Amino acid sequence: MRRFNYKAKEKETGKIVKGNIQAENEQIAGHLLIEQGYIPQSVTEEGTGLFGGKGHVTGKDRIMFTRQLSTLIGAGLPLATSLRTVAEQTQAKAMKAIVEEILANVEAGKTLYDSFAQYPDIFNGVYLALIKAGETSGTLDLALKRLADQEEKDAAMMSKIKGALVYPAIILVVIIAVLAFMMIMVVPQVKDLYEDMGEELPGLTQFLVNISDFFGAFWWLVLLIIIVIAAAIWYAVKKTPVGRKIADGFKIHVPIFGGLFRKLYVSRFARTAEMMLATGVPMLDSIKIAIEATSNVVIEEEYSKSLEIIKGGKPLSESLKDREYMLPLVPQMASIGEESGKIDEMLGKAAQVYENELDEQINAISTMIEPILMVIMAGLIGIVIGGTLLPIYSLVNSVAT
Repeated sequence: MRRFNYKAKEKETGKIVKGNIQAENEQIAGHLLIEQGYIPQSVTEEGTGLFGGKGHVTGKDRIMFTRQLSTLIGAGLPLATSLRTVAEQTQAKAMKAIVEEILANVEAGKTLYDSFAQYPDIFNGVYLALIKAGETSGTLDLALKRLADQEEKDAAMMSKIKGALVYPAIILVVIIAVLAFMMIMVVPQVKDLYEDMGEELPGLTQFLVNISDFFGAFWWLVLLIIIVIAAAIWYAVKKTPVGRKIADGFKIHVPIFGGLFRKLYVSRFARTAEMMLATGVPMLDSIKIAIEATSNVVIEEEYSKSLEIIKGGKPLSESLKDREYMLPLVPQMASIGEESGKIDEMLGKAAQVYENELDEQINAISTMIEPILMVIMAGLIGIVIGGTLLPIYSLVNSVAT
C-alpha cells in the first residue's frame, strides 16, 4: 500500500479538507475519497515533493498532540472531529502530516489503536496499550491525559539529568581549549627560546614539546581517529544488541551517575505500571509494558524474570523482591497495594518517592561535580604552566647571574 496526500471538498458542506490516504494507486485513492463523501481536487503520492518524507516528530510535539486530543474528546467531540481540529491547530509539519493520516484511517473505519500502530517509532508500546485500553473501556480521554502527564514528567526528568551534565561539559571544553592554546602557542616558543640560548630543555618541558610536535604534525590523524572511534561507538550502541547492552550496563554502574539512573528506571517502571493498571490493562500485560518502558536492556532482562513468577500465580510484590536493580520500596508498596486493592495507587506513590529523590540527587551531583572539575582543571593547567613558565623563569635567572 502507498500513501497519498489529498486535497478534497466535502460534498455536503463544500469545506476544503486535506489529509492522507492509503491505496494501491492514485485512481483507487480518488475512488476511496469519493466513497467517503469527498470530491478530490488533488491526490499526490507522499514523498514525491522536493525533499520528501515527513521530518522529525519531537517529544514536545507528541505531548502537545496528546494533550489537545484528550481535551477535545473529554469535551464530548467525536473522535474524527477532534482529530481534524488537532490537525488544523498543529504547527509542526511532521506531526500534522501524521495526524492527518490517522484521521484518514479513522474515517476509513479503522480503530484509533490500529491507526496509531502504523507509527511505532513515534507511539511506543506504552502509548499503544493505553490507547487500546481507553478505546475498549470508553475512557480514551483519561488514557490520553495520563499519557500526556507521564510524558511531561519523563521529559522534565530527562531535561534535569541533561542539565546536570551541561556544566561539566562546558568545563571540559574550557579545559581542552586552554590546554590546546598553551600547547600550540606557548610550548613552541619555549622550545625556540631554549634552542636560541643553547640550553637543554627540562624533562617536563621536553615531554610537552614532544606532545606539541606530535599534534602539530599529525593533528589530522588524531582528528580522524577521534571521528572513527566516535562513529564506531555510536554504531555499536545504536545498531548492535551487544553494544547497546554494554552502554546500558555502563549507565547503571558508572560512578556518581549509576545510582541516579537506577532510580530513574525504577520510577519509570512503577509509574508506567500504575498507568497501565489504572486504565484497566491486565496485570501481566501491564508489567510487561512497564518493563519495556524502562528503555534499558539490562534492566529489562532482569525485571522480565518476574513475568514467569506472575504467570505461576505469585503476586507482583513477590516477583519483584529478589530482582537486581529493583529498589526495595516498589515491592513493599506493591504488597500494601495487593492487600488494600489499590496496587496502582501504591506503585504511583513509590514512583513519586523516587522522582523526588532524583530531584535532590541531581542537585547534589551538580554541586559535587563542580569542585572535582575545578581540581582537575587546575592540575592539568598547572602541569602545562610548570613545563613552560617555570623553565623560562629559571632561564632568565641563569642569564642574570
